[in-house]
Amino acid sequence: MPVPNRDGRRRVAVLGSTGSIGTQALDVIRGHRDAYEVVALAAGRNAALLAAQAAEFGVAPDCARLGADDPAVLTELASHPDVDVVLNAVVGFAGLPATLAALEHGKRLALANKESLIAGGPVVAAVRARGNGEIVPVDSEHSALYQCLRAGDAREVSRLVLTASGGPFRGRTRAELDLVTVADALKHPTWDMGAKITIDSSTLMNKGLEVIEAHELFGVDFDHIDVVVHPQSIVHSMVEFHDGATIAQLSMPDMRLPIGLALGAPARLPEAFGAIDWATTGSLSFEPPDLDAFPCLALSYEAGRAGGSAPAILSGANEVANAAFLDGLIPWTAIAEVAAEALQQGVGNVAEVADVLEADRVARERATAAVTRIAARASGRTNVGVQ
Repeated sequence: MPVPNRDGRRRVAVLGSTGSIGTQALDVIRGHRDAYEVVALAAGRNAALLAAQAAEFGVAPDCARLGADDPAVLTELASHPDVDVVLNAVVGFAGLPATLAALEHGKRLALANKESLIAGGPVVAAVRARGNGEIVPVDSEHSALYQCLRAGDAREVSRLVLTASGGPFRGRTRAELDLVTVADALKHPTWDMGAKITIDSSTLMNKGLEVIEAHELFGVDFDHIDVVVHPQSIVHSMVEFHDGATIAQLSMPDMRLPIGLALGAPARLPEAFGAIDWATTGSLSFEPPDLDAFPCLALSYEAGRAGGSAPAILSGANEVANAAFLDGLIPWTAIAEVAAEALQQGVGNVAEVADVLEADRVARERATAAVTRIAARASGRTNVGVQ
């Protein structure tokens, strides 16, 4: 899996093709047209770039579609009979239909959309088993774990260790974070990502969601998933085995490496992305995360351990809070406050897609109410979310 087409190439759908991951995926494929054929593209609103991509890769007009947040479009393209690999790089919960459709139809899902797996974990697992689909993670941390786990049997795993750069605010106290701006939060020290993920990285919510994603992908209990801050972003994650051995995946920050692996696994690309010059790398450092300054990480563990609809509520509330901060409605520190308030109002069970959709709806309703209240409270403050 996946089965190549008649000329030996794997046929790929790139959903979210005009975003950061999508454009880098096309860059990888551009250099390997003998191995991959792009047969479907979906973009959000950048019609001009989508048209250029379709023309370059020869994608038929009916398979190059705007509407990367439209469930019908995502479902149609992800389940298309001519597609072997679905790269889901849609931003946020909107990517759920693509995840479900790809797995339901037995495709390889190259997953860069963590929210769909986090919010719909039990449902995604059931669909994956029923359709015999395959998930290969694109996130650098989960790709690292995927690679490290090749070194041993799953029963030999002691713990997974996810690394975090610490974002732009590493080392700041909670008090120092009260008046950070959108411009401050968008200055990620090592990665060039979209605005939503960059803000999530600044709060460590991105890392917290990755903890839940690691649990769903690899079946490891939350008590055996740790996070360490590693500002150089060279060690992308580690697996510790029962005998004390730790296997790590190292490379310079370059998303084309995990993208290429997700498209072609178990094979690797024949050229290097992110190769390390060991003579000039310098030292690698690690430190524990500051849970007082970055409470979103602890909230994620709480939601993951609670299970049911809690991860969906956390993810949905965070999307609302993240957008509200970007719009200048609430301060950066209120993102965690909104998510915590949504969780505190109760969670339920998730057994079907309808349950996931309802949990997301409830989360957004709760979060919107919290944003409205916090925005009113913060209206007299200065520098709240402004650039």
